[in-house]
Amino acid sequence: MDKRFTEDDLKDCFLIEIKVSQDGKKIEVFLDSDTTLDLYRCRVISRHLEHHIEENGWLSDDYTLDVSSPGVGKPLKHHRQYVKNKGRNIDVKTMNGDRLKGKLTLIGEEHIEVTEQIKSRKKKKNQPEPEVYLIQLTDIKEAKIKVSFN
Repeated sequence: MDKRFTEDDLKDCFLIEIKVSQDGKKIEVFLDSDTTLDLYRCRVISRHLEHHIEENGWLSDDYTLDVSSPGVGKPLKHHRQYVKNKGRNIDVKTMNGDRLKGKLTLIGEEHIEVTEQIKSRKKKKNQPEPEVYLIQLTDIKEAKIKVSFN
């Protein structure tokens, strides 16, 4: 691991994905962090990567490098992303085709817990308890955080 990523301002950042265009002239680096990944941190990482690319002659002079977070609505890919998003609404598609929506309430080493949200805004007598789903991480085909503006 590059020593720069062990320093305090970047040590909680982690790689999500790297995309390279077919011609090799555009590189997209998607990062996340355990706290907040802001423009400043993306710029620091971009400049650090550019320095190494140019110093080592890995690409021609006419390349483009984009460094950013995956963005809202992109699937979660790493355990650390589940941890970061605990307490938020999530939409999970399982390998067997089930779709579960609710609040991400627990994250274990190999599973997550999603608690179904009751739609009613008023408390009613005899309202059923919300279902709690235990989902193995290996059974998840896709999981996305759902942004709510309540």
